[in-house]
Amino acid sequence: MTQRTILVTGGAGFIGSAVIRHIIRNTSDIAVNVDKLTYAGNLASLAGVADSPRYRFAHLDICDRAGLDELFTKHQPTAVMHLAAESHVDRSISGPAEFINTNIVGTYTLLEAARHYWNGLDNERKTAFRFHHISTDEVYGDLHGTDDLFTEATPYAPSSPYSASKASSDHLVRAWLRTYGLPTLVTNCSNNYGPYHFPEKLIPLILLNALEGKPLPIYGKGDQIRDWLYVEDHARALYQVVTEGKPGETYNIGGHNEKTNLEVVHAICRLLDELAPSRFSPYASLITHVTDRPGHDLRYAIDAGKIERELGWKPQETFESGLRKTVLWYLANQEWVNNVKSGAYRQWLEQHYGGGH
Repeated sequence: MTQRTILVTGGAGFIGSAVIRHIIRNTSDIAVNVDKLTYAGNLASLAGVADSPRYRFAHLDICDRAGLDELFTKHQPTAVMHLAAESHVDRSISGPAEFINTNIVGTYTLLEAARHYWNGLDNERKTAFRFHHISTDEVYGDLHGTDDLFTEATPYAPSSPYSASKASSDHLVRAWLRTYGLPTLVTNCSNNYGPYHFPEKLIPLILLNALEGKPLPIYGKGDQIRDWLYVEDHARALYQVVTEGKPGETYNIGGHNEKTNLEVVHAICRLLDELAPSRFSPYASLITHVTDRPGHDLRYAIDAGKIERELGWKPQETFESGLRKTVLWYLANQEWVNNVKSGAYRQWLEQHYGGGH
C-alpha cells in the first residue's frame, strides 16, 4: 500500500493525539492534525511526534467550510478520521449549545467538505477514500441487565445532550453513505483512559485530587458500571478500522473491563498507596460521595466481538496493566499535568494561536 495521508480532526485531544502518535510511530503514513484548540486540545500531548516530517498541523474549526475546502485541496487526504467533538457529559448538561454546534453542525460541515473533495477524485482514489467517524457507546443509553451488552444493532436511546449530539452525528454519517455514496465507517467505543487525559474525567481527576489530598468525589453510590478501554488499544483499533474496515459498517470497540466507578477509584487509591505513599495515605480515606448528576446512565458494556472476528483486533491491556501504566505516566509527567491545571498551556496557545477561537 502506498503512503496514506490521514486527516485527523480533534488530533490535539485525548484520543486524537493517541491516534496521531500511533500513526507517526507505527506506520509510514502522513498525519494531518486539524484542531480548533479548545480547552481540551493540548499540543503538548504531541510533543514526542511533532518534529516528524510526516506530521502536519492545521489550526481550524470544523464548522469553517471554506477552511476545510482549502485543507482538503492542500493535503489531498486518503482518509478522514473524525474525532473532533465536545465530549464531557457534565459540560453538556450545563451548556448544551456548544455540543450541538460542534458535534452536529461541525460533523455536517465536515461531511459536506469531504463529499465535495471526494466527488472530484479519480475512480481509483475515490474507491480508496474513507470517512471514519469516531463515536461513543453512550448513544445506546444504558443497560439494566447484568448480562446485556451493546452490539452494533442496539437501538439508539441517548440520555444526555452530549450523547444525543453524538447520536445525531452518527445518523448524519450513515445518511451521507446511503444518500451520496460517501464511503463512511462508524465506531462506537467504551470509556477511554490513559496518558494525556484532560483532568476533568474520572480517572485523572481522582488521581490528581488524591495526590493533593483533595476529596475524591463519586456520584451517588458509585455503582455506575463502565467498560474501560486503554487509549492506545483504542488508537490501534481505529487505525485498523480506517485501513481495513468495510464502508457502511459499524464496529463497537470495548476493553472487556467492566468496573463500577467505586471499584475504579479504589483501584487508583491502591496503586497510589503503593507507588506514591504520602501523608494522605491511605488515599481511599479521601473518597466523598456527592449528589448524582441528572440522567446518569447506570451501565454501559460493549460487545466487541465483531471487530475481533472481522479485523482481528482485541485489547492488549487488561484494566490492571493499563491503569498501572496510566498512574505511572501521571507520576512521571508532572510538568504536563501542572501546565494543564495551571492553565499555562492555554497561555501558550493564546500566544501562538490566539486562543483557538
